[in-house]
Amino acid sequence: MTKFTAFAAALGLSVSSAFAGGYVAPVVEVEPVVVDTRPASTNAGLIIPALLLLGVIAVIASDDDDDPAPEVD
Repeated sequence: MTKFTAFAAALGLSVSSAFAGGYVAPVVEVEPVVVDTRPASTNAGLIIPALLLLGVIAVIASDDDDDPAPEVD
């Protein structure tokens, strides 16, 4: 029994030194991701004149002249 106790004590002392440091997770350094945050470009300088042009065309197309043209003698 003393041999078993001595063996168990020696095994216990050697095992505890094997795990003395504990588990350390590996550190993985990740490079930051660069995200392009520029908004989608819409040229608002062309939208306003285009809408004004459509408005002028609509006014001209809806010009309703009920008076007959005067006849020239």
